[in-house]
Amino acid sequence: MAVTAPIRAPWAGLFRPLERDERLFAVLLAFVMVGGLATLGLLPLRPRHRVDVYSVVIWFGLYKAGIFALVTVSPRATRRIFIAALCIDLLLVFLLLFLTGGGDSPFVNLFYPLVAVNAYYFGRWVGLFLALVAGLLYWAAASLAPPAAAWTAVVNLMTFVGLPAFAVGHVADRERRARSEVELLNAELTGTLTRLRAAQENLVEAERMATVGRLSLKVAHEVRNPIAAIGLNAELLGDMVQGRVSEDGTEATALVTAIRDQVGALDALTEEYLAFARFPRPQFEEDSVNDMVSAVAEFVRPLAARQGIAVKVATDPTVPPMEIDRTLLRQAVLNLVKNGMEAVSQGGSLTLTTACMGDTVEIAISDSGAGISPEVGRRLFEQFFTTKPQGTGLGLSISRQIVEEHGGKIRWHSAPGAGATFTMTVPVQKAAHD
Repeated sequence: MAVTAPIRAPWAGLFRPLERDERLFAVLLAFVMVGGLATLGLLPLRPRHRVDVYSVVIWFGLYKAGIFALVTVSPRATRRIFIAALCIDLLLVFLLLFLTGGGDSPFVNLFYPLVAVNAYYFGRWVGLFLALVAGLLYWAAASLAPPAAAWTAVVNLMTFVGLPAFAVGHVADRERRARSEVELLNAELTGTLTRLRAAQENLVEAERMATVGRLSLKVAHEVRNPIAAIGLNAELLGDMVQGRVSEDGTEATALVTAIRDQVGALDALTEEYLAFARFPRPQFEEDSVNDMVSAVAEFVRPLAARQGIAVKVATDPTVPPMEIDRTLLRQAVLNLVKNGMEAVSQGGSLTLTTACMGDTVEIAISDSGAGISPEVGRRLFEQFFTTKPQGTGLGLSISRQIVEEHGGKIRWHSAPGAGATFTMTVPVQKAAHD
């Protein structure tokens, strides 16, 4: 059943800019201050204290719109902008008190919303401090523009402004702590769900590969004996027809050779499936990586020479003896070398290098082939993925598994037309941590 997205009201987009807390705070502060100023403008003032309140309201509204714009454009400077706006608001209220009667001015009531809303944003202790500042500003304005304010009026203002501000700030602090806890729990839950999803995918993949492994093992065992029998019979048949000087004898020899080549290919495939299905547990012993790499190079050099491929070796003498499974690591290097030889055309080259990189050793196999396309690269280590007509798609997967069993990683890089390089990174002290 298809799930339809909830339909939003056409006017919902108007409130989207207010989804951020700092913008909402700027709007609320503007609303209470401009609204309070406009409301107080309805009160009659003495003739000598009259001011054009509604012009003040308009300019005050434009000033608050500017604050909103600054917060929108520079969200990282929000706190500094609000501190500056708070100082300006306190100064404006002080000027209104001074111009409209000092201790008798009704604009003293602007301190209530100003302090309360800022206490919500800055916290309860800032709210108490602002209440103290409001009382002092009221006392200063009344002293400069008589009648003066009695100390009881100043204390009452501080008390009736400070107590609600403290309460509002306290509630806001608790709400912020609760929101932070919820966000933290949400982040942890999201991480847990991500890990569970990854674990589930890995479990499904492991189960699938285990099934494939058991099937591969069974098929390889069932096929291995007939292949061996065919190979043996082909060899006997080759001995029988060998030396017969005739057109039929020559053709029979060629056919037997082709049969033996295909049997050899099938035997190699079954061996690769068996290696994948019954991957052995590594047996670590101290050995020389340089000697192993040089031995692989010497092993493939005759075949490479017949294909017109130059094999180069450059080992780093500072590579120390390491605890490795020589057989498995040799197999990983050999798989990469075979891939490199298949990628190199006549007259190309294959280079094997080792390098000591502090606490790790790198084994790199580079070829001068056509390189690896991005489409192939994305699936390079995927089991059973291959671009070869008779490939199994297991060579690179087995190599990666061997390197990971040694506590290392395998990476590659390639440029179209510039060959490819596969690098195995193996920690020197891997066995010490097992």
